[in-house]
Amino acid sequence: MVEKTYVIPLRHEWLKVPIFLRTRKSVKAIKNYVKKHSKVEDVKIGKYLNNKLWERGNRYPPHKVQVNVEIITEKKEGKEKKHAVVDLVGAPKEVKKEVKKKKLLDKLKDRVSGKEEVKQEEIKEEQKALEKAEEKQMETAKAPKFFPKDSDKKKSMKSMKEHNMNIDKTPPKERAEKPKMEK
Repeated sequence: MVEKTYVIPLRHEWLKVPIFLRTRKSVKAIKNYVKKHSKVEDVKIGKYLNNKLWERGNRYPPHKVQVNVEIITEKKEGKEKKHAVVDLVGAPKEVKKEVKKKKLLDKLKDRVSGKEEVKQEEIKEEQKALEKAEEKQMETAKAPKFFPKDSDKKKSMKSMKEHNMNIDKTPPKERAEKPKMEK
């Protein structure tokens, strides 16, 4: 693993594109700069550098950035692959935890010793707690207190219909044939 520090000028690159594409162009410029200077094909940008670039939006990226470049070589299937990780100077480094796969013997030992039963009990307790939380959410989300109940609405609608029907029960033909008053 090789580590180098660079100051990458971005202004000359993002001035070449429209204002709404500036930060995207600066990301591409960083990748091209690192590819050129470290002779690596795969470049990954760290989250702190990404946050710094996008801090002021798409239109106003920083004019220059000071970065650390780590060149990492990995051996996979008999081939060496290099990739570079670029991040801000002073940014905390992320440590990846290795996940150990349990072998069949370890699983059997857990079953025999009773550790698996403890895990199942913990899972059941967590499920009960989740169910209680869901019930509380459902109770609070059932009906807002300031709206009238649906049954009241239905009653008022029925009474409105009845009222409208009681206003004029005469058939339409008779209504039209009413005699006019003579002078």
